[in-house]
Amino acid sequence: MAELPPVPEKNPGLENPFTQVPIEIVVSVGTARPVIRDLLGLKPDAILPLDRNVNDPVELFIGDKLIARGELEEREGDPEGGLVVRLTEVAELKHGI
Repeated sequence: MAELPPVPEKNPGLENPFTQVPIEIVVSVGTARPVIRDLLGLKPDAILPLDRNVNDPVELFIGDKLIARGELEEREGDPEGGLVVRLTEVAELKHGI
């Protein structure tokens, strides 16, 4: 008798068509809190201080829901210095966003 092919593992994502809908993830590197007077005076090359340091983790949001934290890195092999986020913490998302 011929052997049966292995049964592929079920991937719940393939059964639900909504798993194919693209979403937007916002990566937050920090927050600025200028007074309106300073905001109105902003011009090109102005500096807007943030509440974070360059090596602090970034936060990833879908809407207002924090879904993960990570570290910014340059994309390997990208001559133009593209960025990626290496995830260090991920929220439990089984019960929705």
